[in-house]
Amino acid sequence: MSNPKPGAAVRGSDSGAPINSLFDLLGRRWALGILWYLGDGPSAFRQLQERCGGISPSILNARLKELRDAQIVTRTPDGYALTARGAELRSFVVPLANWSADWSKAVYGYERPGMSERLANERLCKEKARGY
Repeated sequence: MSNPKPGAAVRGSDSGAPINSLFDLLGRRWALGILWYLGDGPSAFRQLQERCGGISPSILNARLKELRDAQIVTRTPDGYALTARGAELRSFVVPLANWSADWSKAVYGYERPGMSERLANERLCKEKARGY
């Protein structure tokens, strides 16, 4: 599977629109999970693999390569980490996660165990970073 790039056809769209390329990339198995977990800081390969529920090494390697090629993730002496662009992307994903948690609970009556606490912690960290 090739890395989705703006200007080229991707799964579900021939338009070449950048948003479709991004959604194709983020829609791949474990891409969002990697983005989410690296928001806590750099992580070694095995640690990231454990945090992603024992994802296979081949899938993790493929996702990390795709995310590195897209300049969302980089390799550091401490392991893998979000780039500045990756951290910015994550800052847009967290509000979507908040919205989806509210939507899921309101429409379907489903609340993922531990998700409310995780999202509340994300909100608190964001407020601290702003100096509130």
